[in-house]
Amino acid sequence: MQIQGKIALVTGAGRGIGRALCREFARRGAAGVVVADLDGAAAEATARELGGLGVRCDVADAASVRSLVDAAVARYGRVDILVSNAGLGVQALDLDDALSAPDAAWQRMWSVHVMAHVHACRAVLPGMLERGSGHLVSVASAAGLLSQAGDTAYSTTKHAAVGLAESLAITYGDRGIGVSVVCPQYVATAMTGLDEKTAAGSLPGVLTVEQAAVAIADGIEQGRFLILTHPEVLGFFQNKANDYERWLTGMRRVRERFRSGGFLKVKS
Repeated sequence: MQIQGKIALVTGAGRGIGRALCREFARRGAAGVVVADLDGAAAEATARELGGLGVRCDVADAASVRSLVDAAVARYGRVDILVSNAGLGVQALDLDDALSAPDAAWQRMWSVHVMAHVHACRAVLPGMLERGSGHLVSVASAAGLLSQAGDTAYSTTKHAAVGLAESLAITYGDRGIGVSVVCPQYVATAMTGLDEKTAAGSLPGVLTVEQAAVAIADGIEQGRFLILTHPEVLGFFQNKANDYERWLTGMRRVRERFRSGGFLKVKS
């Protein structure tokens, strides 16, 4: 779907990848940008910058998401592109206990990484189906394809987000609805404990939010289901599928390197 002339709604857009993506949509000629964030002031600041609509929204709450979409339709008449981007930050990693996270953390991860996508899609799909056009984008993580050593709840819910996107694509792909799932690795955001102003190329394997936004926007315009801001993830994913036992052995080695401080302990 071409972005020019479209109405885009992005959650988790007060900062980080979401904010950069709103700016990229505006740069590509979007007719309207709806900026949603739990931090209403941050959403409104980004919206003012772009001449868009800023809305405070708790993506884990279905009624809040419904109100967000109602506000977008009241302002612009429709939503053409939904980017369900909001996510939780890094949890404390326990590399020796895969089940260490309390039930409350599991529930919060599920609510934000899975049900938030469900709430948002339920809210925008009727209008998209009526028009026979629209694009649904869920931002997951490379951990949804490959897993993250030491944070089981994060990896599990990101896997679920990928599965949900697959089901949406299967169900609505022949009805004019494009579906994409974004699976980034490391991006310089506060969520990963890095500065958004990190210079491109200054940290190996780490993208700036602007680089991530360009890759995501390109993927939407090219109609790709799987959008990989880090192309090397495809090779890792193929290796996993080709030999699961070998991949698991390799991931155990990754876990040991994490324990010894051999990797940057952040995730997208």
